[in-house]
Amino acid sequence: MNPERTSLATAQLTPTSYLVLGLIAREGPSTPYDLKRHVTATIGHFWSFPHALLYKEPPRLKDLGLLTEEREADGRRRRLFSITEAGRRALRAWLAHPSQQLTELRDLGLLQLFFADLEPATTPAIAHEQLALHRAQLAVYEEGRSTAPRGPRSTSPTVEHWRGVTLRMGLLYERAAVEFWAAVAAREPAPGSATARRRSKDGSAPKR
Repeated sequence: MNPERTSLATAQLTPTSYLVLGLIAREGPSTPYDLKRHVTATIGHFWSFPHALLYKEPPRLKDLGLLTEEREADGRRRRLFSITEAGRRALRAWLAHPSQQLTELRDLGLLQLFFADLEPATTPAIAHEQLALHRAQLAVYEEGRSTAPRGPRSTSPTVEHWRGVTLRMGLLYERAAVEFWAAVAAREPAPGSATARRRSKDGSAPKR
């Protein structure tokens, strides 16, 4: 692939493009279903995007010369994609330029809490629901950290990498979220309690 075409191809890449290139570089030849499975187990915990793109992006990257494709002759005729040297160069170039974007936090629970003063009776339910959700997610992450592989290839390199690198950030975030929502919930009566019913009825705040 000539340098001019490589530059043109790189200009057309998106975060999903690099996600696909990175997974195939680490895992080896992969089908779109393989990519979806790896994302669900790892990257999906911190990077949200339509998973349908995992079926659309590999053929596009192939057309750009960054992946190659083999199709099974029979059976399920799965499409197996491999990274090319041009694809590896594009991935290296992306990693060599650290992101300068701040983290984007899109938390629907926080958005509801921000406006809950308009309907104060809704605050307890929001707080207790979010606390339960973050406690459950924290338990998932703690299980992921403590679950050890049972063999040299009992899990994928991507899952092992997630456990060793980005899972730590997930644990820190969920612990902070649990602490935050526990503090909010502590100031509010539990949904369904006598205090909550009285507050909902007369709009009064519980005595502290």
